Amino acid sequence: MLPVFGHTNPDTDAVTSALVYARLLTRLGTEAQAYRLGELNFETPYVLREAGVEAPELLPDLPAGTAVALVDHNESAQSAANLTELTVTHVVDHHKLGDLTTAQPALLRFEPVGCTATILLAMHREAGLSIEPVDARLMLSAILSDTLHFRSPTTTPRDREAVAFLAPIAGVGDVEAYALAMFAAKSDLGDTPAETLLRMDYKVFPFGDASQPQRLQTWGLGVIETTNPGYVLGRQVELLEAMDHARAEGGLNGILLSVVDILREHNTTLVLSATEEKVLREAFGVETQQGRADLGNRISRKKQLVPLLEAYFAPQA
Repeated sequence: MLPVFGHTNPDTDAVTSALVYARLLTRLGTEAQAYRLGELNFETPYVLREAGVEAPELLPDLPAGTAVALVDHNESAQSAANLTELTVTHVVDHHKLGDLTTAQPALLRFEPVGCTATILLAMHREAGLSIEPVDARLMLSAILSDTLHFRSPTTTPRDREAVAFLAPIAGVGDVEAYALAMFAAKSDLGDTPAETLLRMDYKVFPFGDASQPQRLQTWGLGVIETTNPGYVLGRQVELLEAMDHARAEGGLNGILLSVVDILREHNTTLVLSATEEKVLREAFGVETQQGRADLGNRISRKKQLVPLLEAYFAPQA
């Protein structure tokens, strides 16, 4: 049985793509099972309930050499703790190529689209397989989540076409209403501990030259996408404390938390210290006031935040 899993601190795409890809592989003759690497955010349980699907189990400890399939990621810092000891045989992802290495040829599918599910839909079509309604609902949800219902600059025409194709199969007549219901579920944060809020959509990235470890920078980048940014920003003191703890615990050079107003398409980033303040000023051209930096419409970590940080920390000739 081939384990299939997405990244740590899984979002809707990581969880649903693992479920869909595991079923696709099984239909194509490779028995597979979906897992997750962490607790679900607030949006994903809503999606799974609407689809009538149970959440995947947490990935158990896997012996060295175990064959695995990855979805929605390909960087070791965002994957299973012992990924370098495992045998990666399949990857389906829409992010840039990271530090993934394989001991033998693997089936790799990377495409510049807004969501892994868009690629999985193409793989179903190429294989001549019909789309099951439950899989259509899961893929539709993932695309709406990852593209913020086409608000994100990562959105491509293929993502839009995929949603139009999947909606009737999934039985979703009003896509906008369904997307808003997903975002409402994501924004229902209640009295969630600040540490949990920080970790819900949190990834660690290496910046700089990997061949020169002394010059390598490691940063934590968290994102909270919400229709109620006022609630999140009202907990700034708690969140900054959680960020300070995460930076120390992870031995990070820096940490940022972007609070993205989904409906206004606006990013307010919490800034922990002078270190992060300097980087934001020099890399993004923004000033920090009272622990916050206004990043405007830079709402995509993948397309608008990480590339600027990569350029900033790149070795100078």
